[in-house]
Amino acid sequence: MMTTLKTICSYRKEKIDPQSLQSNSYVSTDGMASNKKGIFRFSIPPAHGKVTRYLKDDILVSNIRPYFKKIWLADRDGGCSNDILVFTSNEHCSSEYLYWLLCNDKFFDYASATAKGTKMPRGDKNALLDYPIQKHNRQLQEAIVRILRPFQQQLAINSRINDHLAA
Repeated sequence: MMTTLKTICSYRKEKIDPQSLQSNSYVSTDGMASNKKGIFRFSIPPAHGKVTRYLKDDILVSNIRPYFKKIWLADRDGGCSNDILVFTSNEHCSSEYLYWLLCNDKFFDYASATAKGTKMPRGDKNALLDYPIQKHNRQLQEAIVRILRPFQQQLAINSRINDHLAA
């Protein structure tokens, strides 16, 4: 059965003072790696204004130039640039399963196709929540995650090895 992304998640919209953040918890689009490789560094939070709060297990997706495919499954609480969308799963979806749905190239193709602007295109937040997905129960979601998790772990190991070899 088909449904849309908005039936399993929403955007976290809470804004917080960046000065309240712990060190190594502020994420900017510049600190996110392209091609679904998570983050490679935390950034210094801005001195003024508010940032978007994220919690452990939220999924952060850069909303600028979606074709760069910047995504991270948060392993801690923190704050992020307002140019990053924070997806939080609801009771119908596990956060890891949501992460895998959003990691799909088809999602980023959809985000690029519905983006607004030419020089620095931004994803259309409303259109993204209308992204069509196959609806699965929690049991099947967990089974899918169990299959994909070892691949993600191996990719992370390979990435660390490559970083070490390049140094």
